[in-house]
Amino acid sequence: MYSLLKRALFALPPETSHQVALTSLDMGARLGLVQAPASGAFGNESRHLMGMEFPNGVGLAAGLDKNGEHIDGLAALGFGFIEIGTVTPRPQRGNPRPRLFRLPEAEAIINRMGFNNLGVDRLVENVRRSRTLVNGGVIGINIGKNKDTPAEQAADDYLTCMRKVYGLASYITVNLSSPNTPGLRDLQFGEPLRHLLDQLKTEQQLQISRTQRRVPLLVKIAPDMADEDLADVAAALLEFELDGVIATNTTIARDAVAYLRHGQEQGGLSGAPLTARSTEVIKKLSGLLQGRLPIIGVGGICNGRQAAEKIEAGASLIQIYSGFIYRGPALVQEARQALAAQPAA
Repeated sequence: MYSLLKRALFALPPETSHQVALTSLDMGARLGLVQAPASGAFGNESRHLMGMEFPNGVGLAAGLDKNGEHIDGLAALGFGFIEIGTVTPRPQRGNPRPRLFRLPEAEAIINRMGFNNLGVDRLVENVRRSRTLVNGGVIGINIGKNKDTPAEQAADDYLTCMRKVYGLASYITVNLSSPNTPGLRDLQFGEPLRHLLDQLKTEQQLQISRTQRRVPLLVKIAPDMADEDLADVAAALLEFELDGVIATNTTIARDAVAYLRHGQEQGGLSGAPLTARSTEVIKKLSGLLQGRLPIIGVGGICNGRQAAEKIEAGASLIQIYSGFIYRGPALVQEARQALAAQPAA
């Protein structure tokens, strides 16, 4: 069924098909036409992590629903958790179009969207209206900085978003690894990283005191780090007692797709070409963290076997995005089944 729908969607420009698909999904969910297997359909699927119970270990990565407009439709597909965003304090248009490219021969996508979103206030409104939230679903909110915010003031943007989403988020992800906001990845290293983490953890403690509720704080990292940089990042995450890490974001490497149409487009590459590198980073990160922080594995998961490999490498949960675009809802169920057979890391 999805193969026929995909053929129609892929005949449209990527951003147009994206919106058509999500709007259609919302309608189908409202009419009761979208029904995924119930929790536990594949055995013991639930996973307890960061003080939360996840119905299953398969999540949707940030980027598909930037503004939290389609949470209920996406939840109907059987995800164990949904991450929305990246959201910034102020609305921003993102980069000029075209900025999203399919590479079907490689089951890959290149995007240079540039954190296009309607701003954190609109996202908060959308989340408040979500039936998924009311029903106790796990919703992560991915936060970033506006493009025109100087790097030395980046913490202010993250803190603004954190304060506004804290009361609604199941967990908060700090996106430091998108290649599409100039200078953003520099915040992953050295003193800028420690300065940011220090402020975020201080704010988290203030919010816990104010709300009597602990919302886990995670950082999403890039796959393109040298081993020594990855070690430094792991040390900083442990030093400041982050609650988890998401590995990995998109890559700027092009070796696997350079010969393909659109293969040299600027932006972040996701999908099958990222599979091996993402799993490698997870394995190295797991060794560095020694079980002290949970890892959510994401990057190039296109089938159930690759989902299981992320768990074997050290992840406790996984997220999908590009594989979902190419495989559709069947990938969610296939990954759920694969993870149900895998013990959590």
